[in-house]
Amino acid sequence: MSAPSLNGEPPLLEIVRGVEKRFLSSPRNRCHDLESATRYYLEFLHGFESLPIDRPVVTVFGSARFKPDNPYYAMARTLGRRLAEEGFAVMTGGGPGIMEAANRGAKEGGGLSVGANIHLPHEQAPNPYLDIYVTFEHFFVRKVMLVKYSCAFVVMPGGFGTLDEVFETLTLIQTGKIENFPVVAMGAAFWEPLNEFMRKSMMGNGTINPADISLYRPTDSIEEAVGIIVEHCCGQRQ
Repeated sequence: MSAPSLNGEPPLLEIVRGVEKRFLSSPRNRCHDLESATRYYLEFLHGFESLPIDRPVVTVFGSARFKPDNPYYAMARTLGRRLAEEGFAVMTGGGPGIMEAANRGAKEGGGLSVGANIHLPHEQAPNPYLDIYVTFEHFFVRKVMLVKYSCAFVVMPGGFGTLDEVFETLTLIQTGKIENFPVVAMGAAFWEPLNEFMRKSMMGNGTINPADISLYRPTDSIEEAVGIIVEHCCGQRQ
């Protein structure tokens, strides 16, 4: 299956650089806001039309900055391959680093590799291991796509963008907006300071409940991660 033409550019609308920045910069008149709303609708429509996925999907979040010689890159690559071997499509943000590694592993495992890429000022190009990819202008549209098609999520070490993605996903689960899908955090040592903050500061001050801590599972074991996902997603299909 080949990637969409025009480098993944939406055929339904002309991408205008900086539209999100202009929209968020200040209040605007109603006409301009309605124009933006139409653009969002078309971008969502393009995403729905461009992702013909015929199997359960696992979305992998993680940093774009890790190189192939990084241990986390190797972990994500092996994870992607194992998920593909279990019959899952692997979906990422479509860029380099952890995203590339997971997509690469999925291709090597004979699975379907999917990317939801984003236009950025420094031009995040889609990685070369994608069977299907879509390029979005707006982060929030892209995040909806990353969540919408998935039955499980894996979060690898990353920066602000990764934290944004995982906490939005956890919030959707916590508030019942999506089912209690498994969220597996790989690279336990990386996440331990955050776990401690959640236990001591957030739970200690009553801003989250003790049960909220269990919404995601930290592990360094690829087989444990895959087992959690298989148990949940296969159970959902029965």
